[in-house]
Amino acid sequence: MKIVAIIPARYNSSRFPGKPLADIGGMSMINRVYSQAAKVFSNLYVATDDIRIFDEVKRFGGLPVMTSQDHQNGTSRVLEAMYKIERERGEEFDIVVNVQGDEPFIEPEQFNELLSGFDDSNAEIVTLVKKFEEEEDILNRNTPKVVFNRDRYALYFSRSPIPYVRECFEKEEWSKHFQFYKHVGIYGYKRNTLVKICNLQPSGLELAENLEQLRWLESGFTIKVSETNRHTYAIDTLEDIEKILPIFARDLNLYEREGTGE
Repeated sequence: MKIVAIIPARYNSSRFPGKPLADIGGMSMINRVYSQAAKVFSNLYVATDDIRIFDEVKRFGGLPVMTSQDHQNGTSRVLEAMYKIERERGEEFDIVVNVQGDEPFIEPEQFNELLSGFDDSNAEIVTLVKKFEEEEDILNRNTPKVVFNRDRYALYFSRSPIPYVRECFEKEEWSKHFQFYKHVGIYGYKRNTLVKICNLQPSGLELAENLEQLRWLESGFTIKVSETNRHTYAIDTLEDIEKILPIFARDLNLYEREGTGE
C-alpha cells in the first residue's frame, strides 16, 4: 500500500492561536509531532494555511503544503493537501493518514496500531480507541467516547458517557460497572473514502455533538477501531503545556541517556 501521512496545522485556533508554533521544551509543537510521525511514515507532510507555520516546517527540514484558509475542519485540509502532493509526485496514494497536530508526545507505535486496522479489507476508515482508566473522568465532555460492535466497527461516538448504565448506579460509579472507551483522534482513510466524506454535508448528529465522524456514520461509512494502550496528551490550551512538561522532562532525559549510550 502507498501511504501518505498529513498533519493539518492551522494558525488561528480559537482557544490557542499559533498553537503549532508553541514551544514544547525548546522545540515547536509541529516539529515534535512531525519528528514522531517521521519514525513511521516516509511520505509525511504538514498542511497549513499560514506562512509562519510553513516557514517553521521548512526550517526543521519537513515538507509543508500551503492550503486554503477556508477549510472548516482538518479533514478537508488534508484532502486539499493530498491532491497537491499527488499532482506534484505524479502518483496516487492508497491510504491517507490524518495526524493530529496537537499531540507532540504521540508514540510511533500508535501509528502502526492504526494501520493494522487496514488488515481488514472492508475497513474504509480506521481510528484509535483506548480504555478509560479508573482515575479518568468519563464525564469530561472534551473527551469523546465510542462504542463498537464485535467486529470492532464503531456504532456511535459521543461527548456523553456511552452506554447509559442503569439508573441504580450514580454516574460517577458507572466506570466500575462497564469498560468505557475514549476516542483517540487519529484517522486513516482509504483514498476514495476520503474524497467521498469531504463531499458530505454536515449532519444532525454531527451538529448536536460537534463530532465530525458522526457525519460519516450517518452517511453509511464504516469506521474500524484499533485499540491502543498507550497514553496520548493532546494540547488545547497553554495550561495543557504546563501540565505535560513534567512528562516531557522525563522523556527528554530518557532520550539523552539513549543518545550517550548509557
